[in-house]
Order: sequence, then structure tokens, then C-alpha cells
Amino acid sequence: MAKIKLKEISTVPPSSVRKGVYKAKLVKILDELNELQNLLYAENKHAVLIIIQGMDASGKDGLTRDVFTSMNPQGVNVKPFKEPTDEELAHDFLWRIHQHTPAKGMIHIFNRSHYEDILVTRVHKLIDDKTAQKRMEAINDFERLLVTHNNTHILKFYLHISHAEQRSRLEERMEKPQKMWKYNAEDIVESAQWDEYRKCYEEAMENCSEVSWQIIPADKNWYKSYLVARALRDLLVSLNMKYPGLKRGKK
Repeated sequence: MAKIKLKEISTVPPSSVRKGVYKAKLVKILDELNELQNLLYAENKHAVLIIIQGMDASGKDGLTRDVFTSMNPQGVNVKPFKEPTDEELAHDFLWRIHQHTPAKGMIHIFNRSHYEDILVTRVHKLIDDKTAQKRMEAINDFERLLVTHNNTHILKFYLHISHAEQRSRLEERMEKPQKMWKYNAEDIVESAQWDEYRKCYEEAMENCSEVSWQIIPADKNWYKSYLVARALRDLLVSLNMKYPGLKRGKK
């Protein structure tokens, strides 16, 4: 894969894009997704794994709420991956991930994922470059396993915000009562390591690209949600799914 330079990729919608128009498009797509997810669940032949990565305050939680709550919760599962527990650390780094992958008929959303183990761990010098490279190879094998052995379709999204927008959102968490619960003093410390995180993200995308990454401009939440919803809609449509016929009882 070609070298990725995130600083050269815009974090905002094109100037020709109009908010009202694209919010209306999003509403239409969400209606389509409701039916497509039902079809996915009924046919029970495909699994969908959605991986959402991004800097702190890039809007992962909001994206999950805006796009996926329109679907039947029986067929959708959201798993946020936080700091590993002692039990999880006693296993290989993919152990805690694999048990949350989707069964056929299901859509699973990872809010952060196995990629944290080659991002946070590298920035904080918990692993060296050689270990990171081995983990990236393991990630490629893991994703290949899901695709080839369980008919899992993987969508990987990087929510691409600017450093200025991140700082603005982090400040909001200190000022707005409805967002104070999200505040973590460590977020400011992490923000100061912006360049190092960006470098690690670029290397992760370059080395783990058998399943391609979609870099989503995320400074405007409405545009981010539209792009992700559209990508999922297009994937589900491409599967050419059909409702199964009547089940016949045993004679």
C-alpha cells in the first residue's frame, strides 16, 4: 500500500457539500439499513464486523448512536474495547477480541479494537517496533481468518479529525454538563502526543491493509455519519441477499 500522510488528507467535507442535503440523504440511508440488516439476519449467511478507530474525541460514540441505533438491536452488537484487564493481559493480545467477533447474520461494531495494541502500546513504549511488526502480521492473519472461514465482511473506519477540532471537543467536556462524564484528565496528556499517534496510525494502515481502511473526514459529525452509513449500505446491497423460504417440517 502507498504511504499514507494523514496531514495531507482533509478532515472537513468538500466545499460543494451542503449539510441539509446530506442529512436528508442520511435519513434515507438509515431507512434502507433497517431493512438490509433484517435481511442479513434472516438469510444468516454473512457476518459484518465494523471497526471504528480514531483519536480521542473523534466521535466514535456519537457515530455509533447516529448510525446503528436505527437497526434492530437483536442483530447488532457494540463492543467498546478499553484498557485490558489482568485476565486479558495474561493471554495473547487477540484473545479478548476474537470472542466478540460476529456470528453469521450479525453486525458487530468495535469501538476501538485490536489496533489499540499497536497504537497506545507503541506510543507509551510498552512494546518495541519488532513486537509491533509481529502483531501487525498477526492482525492480518486474524482478519484473513474471519473473512475466509466465517464469511465475515470487515469495514475499517479511521475517523479523521484535526488537532484543533480535537482540542475544542476536549474543552467542551470540561464546560458542558451533558459531556462532563466523558472528561478524563489523561486525554489532554494523550493529545500532546498527537504526532506520535498519527505516525503509528499511518504505519498501522500501511501494514494492515488487506482489508482496506476508509479514512473518514470527521470534523463535521453529520458528514462522518453519512459516509459510514453509506459504506455499510453499499456493502449490504452488494451481498445480493434474499429472504429464505418457508421452513418445511420433518415428515
